[in-house]
Amino acid sequence: MKLDNKDHRIIEALQDNSRQSIRDLAKKLKIRPSTVHVRIQKLIKEGVIEKFTLKLNNKAIGESFIVFMFIATEKIIPDIAFNSKHVKEVFGITGEYDLLLKLKFKDIEEFNTFILKFRKDYGLKKTLTQIVTANVKEEI
Repeated sequence: MKLDNKDHRIIEALQDNSRQSIRDLAKKLKIRPSTVHVRIQKLIKEGVIEKFTLKLNNKAIGESFIVFMFIATEKIIPDIAFNSKHVKEVFGITGEYDLLLKLKFKDIEEFNTFILKFRKDYGLKKTLTQIVTANVKEEI
């Protein structure tokens, strides 16, 4: 699907606030509400918009201890390994490591419990852990 300027403007407005009504979105973008509605439905159908979600305050929900973990594997890690509430994002990467995980925890103790079990359960070859010290920018 080729996106045009209207599609990009709709996407940008939805990224800013996906809860706004079609009418408010149309008024803001100066596009007819029926056009906005049809285009959003098309973006969903074509898989451009995968889902509507929300951004939470990490501290308020007890997830202010953020960790990035690089993983070198010897065997394929099953998808179930990534179903933990702590695993927020998983990327396959190139280089010395195979995967990059973004993890969130309440505190270092919760992280330590998770990492010890994760390493044991999946027999990881090597990990490199980076703890976030400042959250400069985080998008959904």
